[in-house]
Amino acid sequence: MQLHRMPATSIGPAALESRESQLLAIARQLFARDGFERTSLRDIAEAADITKAALYYYFPNKEALYERVVVDSMQALFDDVCGAVALVHSPTARIRAFMLASAQVLDHARDRWIAGSRAFHEGGRGGQHLAAIALRDRYESLLRCCIAEGVESGELRAVDPALAGRFLLSGLNQMSHWHRSDGRLSAAQVMAQFLDMALQGLCVEARGNAEASVSDAPVSSSTTTPRAQKLCRTVGTTSA
Repeated sequence: MQLHRMPATSIGPAALESRESQLLAIARQLFARDGFERTSLRDIAEAADITKAALYYYFPNKEALYERVVVDSMQALFDDVCGAVALVHSPTARIRAFMLASAQVLDHARDRWIAGSRAFHEGGRGGQHLAAIALRDRYESLLRCCIAEGVESGELRAVDPALAGRFLLSGLNQMSHWHRSDGRLSAAQVMAQFLDMALQGLCVEARGNAEASVSDAPVSSSTTTPRAQKLCRTVGTTSA
């Protein structure tokens, strides 16, 4: 993993937010690579070409920096899937959009996904971890809402939305352990195949390829469905 170092420039009031974002990006890469316990503030400061004392200007301790990384990662993921779900109509298409948007994070911001997921395996620290848990719960609730809507409409069999959601997310969570970014298939391409297999077991009856490709195709933002917008509001979007 190649770390992106910060330029050695003076800090003025207008540059504080940008410098903080750079520190968060560097910390996210290190936390994703080495985990919380094996990453020190000294490691982060050295990667950022600043002193450890200067790092305290932005974050009071490693825990606060870690929690900020996790919360920001979870918020970005939730925003991504909400946006994707809002652009399609049918429940099956929403499930597909949710899972593909999640997998695309592995393709385009792998350290963001890994840093966020590590937090729930390594244990919570402080009040901000509660914020991360709340975002994770909203994320999972959105998928359950999509599945429940499919059951209600008759598009999906009468499955337990919570169990079906865990089934789908388990494949996604495991993918970060074995999928290679330089592999033959992208994470999104792998997930597309997973979904084809999973949805054949969830759908009431087999649908023709042509029908599936039309019903699952994203639509423009100008035709965002009110029901999809309501789903995102129901699970409670929050600002970063």
